[in-house]
Amino acid sequence: MKKIWQLVSMLMMAFVLLVGCSQGDTQQSSTDKTNTTSQTNDKTSTYPMTVKDALGNHIEFKEAPKRIVSLVPSNTEILFALGLEHEIVGVNDNDDYPKAATKKTKIGGMEFNVEKVLSLKPDAVFAHESNAKSVEAGLQQLKDAGIPVFVVKSATSFEETYSTIKQLGQITNKEQKADQIITSMKKKVKDVQAKVANVKQRTAFVETADEPDIFTAGKDTFMQEIFDLAKIKNVVDDQSGWFKIDTEEIVKRNPDTIIVMEDYVPNIVEKVKKRQGFDSITAVKNDAVVKVDQDLTARTGPRLADGLEEIAKAVYPEAFK
Repeated sequence: MKKIWQLVSMLMMAFVLLVGCSQGDTQQSSTDKTNTTSQTNDKTSTYPMTVKDALGNHIEFKEAPKRIVSLVPSNTEILFALGLEHEIVGVNDNDDYPKAATKKTKIGGMEFNVEKVLSLKPDAVFAHESNAKSVEAGLQQLKDAGIPVFVVKSATSFEETYSTIKQLGQITNKEQKADQIITSMKKKVKDVQAKVANVKQRTAFVETADEPDIFTAGKDTFMQEIFDLAKIKNVVDDQSGWFKIDTEEIVKRNPDTIIVMEDYVPNIVEKVKKRQGFDSITAVKNDAVVKVDQDLTARTGPRLADGLEEIAKAVYPEAFK
């Protein structure tokens, strides 16, 4: 009997050890998976890297830029959002967001000061497709000085804006931050769409200049995509691109909401309401002439989703109470 109990005890000890080893292996496997996941999420750019810019040029970056000059406001907003405040040494004269950008050295407006840029000794200059041709000579001088000049694509959609943010994140070794920005923007877009999902669709008209040269956006524009995402009917979507329109045609189109972009003249909202014949427009009757910050939709960067929200609020204010 004693031998039997000894045998049972030995079997029980063996079972405990076996289970313990099995649990240890499971825990180790779980730890390995966690470490692998952590490593996967911790994105790091590899240098040297060569990236094709908007003009088809292949630009080499030997390392993550440490001294950056941004030639346009949209680039600046993206770079700041990526957390590169300390690396940015020069910005456009028109850069006013974020506030920290106003404290950076200014290098000029559309026609930048080449000498000023060179004096900042940048190891990367981010230009933009929208004005690359007009400043071609200046960009060439920077290239001749051995400075990598990357021309950022003029984004024409939200998806292209996401791609730009991701690309600049890759170049500057901020890929993880870029992904976070894009995720946040996409979430806001979905939130806006959810809020307007059940509203009765309204019409709108957007203008970017006062009479007699009133300009508006038809189809095949960034504004049209914003209208589509926000469930807004553009009263001029039978026209393409940005075009000049007269006041009589606006009255005829009779929008439910008129959106004016910025104070291009003092008290523009009241001035729009007092235009000849506008008292018959539904937007004026319902006091639905609304001013929206143009930078939120004109600068294709992290605040673009905010611009979508502001446009949606202008047309469907009740959906955002």
